[in-house]
Amino acid sequence: MSVRHALLALLSEGPKYGLQLREEFEDRTGDVWPLNVGQVYTTLQRLERDDLIEADSQAGTDPDTGTSTDADKDDKQKRFRITPAGEAELARWLRTPPDMSAPPRDELVMKILVAMRVPGTEVREVIQAHRRYLVELMQQWTRIKDDEAEHDLSLALVVDAELFRLDAVIRWLDSADGRIKRAGGTPPPTPPSPANVPRLRRRMGVTR
Repeated sequence: MSVRHALLALLSEGPKYGLQLREEFEDRTGDVWPLNVGQVYTTLQRLERDDLIEADSQAGTDPDTGTSTDADKDDKQKRFRITPAGEAELARWLRTPPDMSAPPRDELVMKILVAMRVPGTEVREVIQAHRRYLVELMQQWTRIKDDEAEHDLSLALVVDAELFRLDAVIRWLDSADGRIKRAGGTPPPTPPSPANVPRLRRRMGVTR
């Protein structure tokens, strides 16, 4: 998740204070991703350093504290606004697909691969333990969807994404269980030397 670009998106609506940005970020993401206020100001400082935002030079009143503000006070009393360079960066980021060309280092996938080679470990039992946990998570998200997401579009989209993700992981576990069952539950043979086997990125023609 890019907090940097999320803050740029919020600032594209108009000048805002740091605490206001944190509150709006959490509200827009359905309160699923809490954001530390320190992270907000650190990110704002980096954005300002990169000329993607600037402190508003106009004095005003901070809605969070009720005190007057001006540009030379600390970050908590500054009002920030996006620059043309920030708008261009936001537009570029929105249209740039994330790098999904190679599988991530997924801990669950790694556990299943490791479990196949640990002596005395019944890998299908490991799979079922994780599957039960994921089903419970899906049930929890479904309750949130039924109880809270109906009138909150942001939360509904987040919940849908999580349900689809968990469903995909469960289907992968079912597929892995089936493959291991068909293989008789025996560990796979030791693969050839890496020097003789093209890396996954080369197999897929990945260049970045």
